[in-house]
Amino acid sequence: ASADGTDNAFRFARSLAAAGFAITSGLALGVDAAAHRGALAAGGTTVAVLGNGPDRIYPPHHRKLAQQIIEGGGVLVTEFAPGSQPRREYFPARNRIISGLSFGTIVVEAALRSGSLITARTAAEQGREVFAIPGSLHNPLSKGCHRLLRDGANWLESVDDVLHAFGDFRRTLEDSPALSAARRPDDTQGLLAHFTTGINGLDDLASRSGLPMTELAEQLADLELEGRIKRVAGGYSRHRGLA
Repeated sequence: ASADGTDNAFRFARSLAAAGFAITSGLALGVDAAAHRGALAAGGTTVAVLGNGPDRIYPPHHRKLAQQIIEGGGVLVTEFAPGSQPRREYFPARNRIISGLSFGTIVVEAALRSGSLITARTAAEQGREVFAIPGSLHNPLSKGCHRLLRDGANWLESVDDVLHAFGDFRRTLEDSPALSAARRPDDTQGLLAHFTTGINGLDDLASRSGLPMTELAEQLADLELEGRIKRVAGGYSRHRGLA
């Protein structure tokens, strides 16, 4: 990665983490590490997806960064068994998890033959948004981004470009106290008041409660984990005997 690339990765990650996004990357040298550090600098959450077993950190000198991610409330994710060494073919496979965990994928820099383009392709196949930062016509590390933009990726110059693509997320930031303060203990109890007998569809619950869909989904998941509601065909219903 170039100095501009790592700087852009750090700055975008820091700003997006401050806006409430979790930053997912691969703990690799260059752009990946800069993205994780940007999220940590904002006090945000970051997820590192590994191309090796959970008992190993690669590259080894990122052990401190991995520990900082965990201490900051983030996680290390891998599909590889303990003891698995990093191998070249594991990293493209790892990239599909990075894109799958994400609302969208930002390509900061990419040569025409680049692992970043693999991630962008898997993101498109998974129905995720793809963003690319334009660069100099003379920089070989910008050619991959320019190809993505030509093929329909979102043009990325500022964080507003991301927020514009996720209007629902912007509304969640504005409307949901869960992203600006700790959730009140009775929030989910309040949602239960909007349940009726029988099946309660998502659209009906959103209309009755006035909650943005993202916050509604979070509260429904909490209630389901607590055993207060159950998922049924067409929506959710309250468990019998629960007030």
